[in-house]
Amino acid sequence: MIMTQKEMLFIVQSQLAIDLNCSVDDLNGEKDSIIFVEAKENPGCRPFPRKARYFEILSMGKSIVVSATPERLLIAKTQMQGKNRDTVFSLPFIRGLYLHFLPDVKRIKPMSPPKFFSFDLIQREEVVSLFDVTKFNEAIIYDTNLPWQTDLAVLAKQDGEIVGVAGASKTCTKLWQIGIEVLPKYRNLGLASYLVSRLTFEILERGEIPSYDVIASNIASQRVAHRLGYFPAWVSDWRCNFEGLEQ
Repeated sequence: MIMTQKEMLFIVQSQLAIDLNCSVDDLNGEKDSIIFVEAKENPGCRPFPRKARYFEILSMGKSIVVSATPERLLIAKTQMQGKNRDTVFSLPFIRGLYLHFLPDVKRIKPMSPPKFFSFDLIQREEVVSLFDVTKFNEAIIYDTNLPWQTDLAVLAKQDGEIVGVAGASKTCTKLWQIGIEVLPKYRNLGLASYLVSRLTFEILERGEIPSYDVIASNIASQRVAHRLGYFPAWVSDWRCNFEGLEQ
């Protein structure tokens, strides 16, 4: 059963609060307010790799939460206090913003498949057989050393050849992360939209939450999200460069 938008946002915010070591109220604070918290790997946090010196910044539209190890938290406070959201996210040590989209359950609808292609839904065990097809590295996780893998994928084929893949990794109890890759020759034919749509409903019908994450410069991928009925739910960055600011 597909959950409501309110249920979805509560689960997502609860997970983000665990990841950042903040509270749900911190994520919904006043506009341009900045909450600084010391980073901590809490039980239940998503298993994304963290270095000894860590920094992450996130906003769901109003307040900003900065989660970092003590050295970088002190630098962030010095650089950010008294500044508005746009200025904060433009600071030189913030290197690449990611937009995270969630489905609007009132808008999103299943799509009809494009003609002249066949489609297969495969589980994690079958995804392993794609590990030698590294041209789909935007959709499939090939690094078996990572603590999460591609658990579900939808393949587009033409004449037996895989020409597009949407893959999803279950990063915690309820949240899945979707990636998409279509070979250049087969782009602009509706494949990306259909593959993400099919995978989205596979996840929603399990009573779980798909997120579609894209770097801010990738306009084509953002158009796919908007076309399907996804909305931008939060922005974050962890690819920072503190060179010249710390010893």
